Amino acid sequence: MKHDIVLKETGSNTGLSDNETAGCSALLVGATGLIGSALLRQLLRDPLVREVTVLARRPIVVKGLGTTSERMKLRVIVADLDDMDQALDQVTVDAVFCTLGTTIKAAKTREAFRRVDYDYPLMLAHFAERTGASLFSVVTAMGADSSSNIFYSRVKGELQDALARLHIPIVQVFQPSLLLGERTAVRPGEAIGAFVSKGLQFAMIGPLRKYRPIKGTDVALAMIRAAENAVTKDAAAAASKAPAIYYYPSDKIADLAVHTTG
Repeated sequence: MKHDIVLKETGSNTGLSDNETAGCSALLVGATGLIGSALLRQLLRDPLVREVTVLARRPIVVKGLGTTSERMKLRVIVADLDDMDQALDQVTVDAVFCTLGTTIKAAKTREAFRRVDYDYPLMLAHFAERTGASLFSVVTAMGADSSSNIFYSRVKGELQDALARLHIPIVQVFQPSLLLGERTAVRPGEAIGAFVSKGLQFAMIGPLRKYRPIKGTDVALAMIRAAENAVTKDAAAAASKAPAIYYYPSDKIADLAVHTTG
């Protein structure tokens, strides 16, 4: 059963425009994770975004999420992700962002892992396709490949293959390497890997640059920049083109983040 929570605070308008239809609307699923929490802050801060809807399994902490006027852009829908279609039945947005992800250790079974890393993102992509969203932006992983012998990489690759078959005008797939940043849940293996990788960064140049660990905040910044580049193009021209899918390996993500301002 869903609970629709519309967050309202007293204060001035967002200052985007006197016309409330100015700017784009966004849906974010995965807002409590390392990348998602940073992305939520960026979306609220972005003057090109007029409204942000978050679908979450539990209420999120809004204290400290930007200024009062920025928080006025936020709407949170609390629902079980299995009930995603029902929870989003009155929602239409311009851009959909998915930052869901777990580990097999956290999920406990392969089936549960696949539910979070394949089923839910694909359900969200179908929502984007069905409701006419212009953009679907998702995080998979470096090495994602549907033919991989590694279960984790294979599931990520299968998701990418499924997305390529949909009819969404623009699909953006971000494939970060090892993520850096503070998580709510401790992942010892990633922490050790990050420590080792950070010490070897100086040697990761040229073709090896994509293996450098990357901050979750940088992935969020890159997603914002790539989305802005897409949705600010001429709508008529974009509509005349066939659906396109773009892949951003970790080195390209880093480049986008560096060239992001604000």
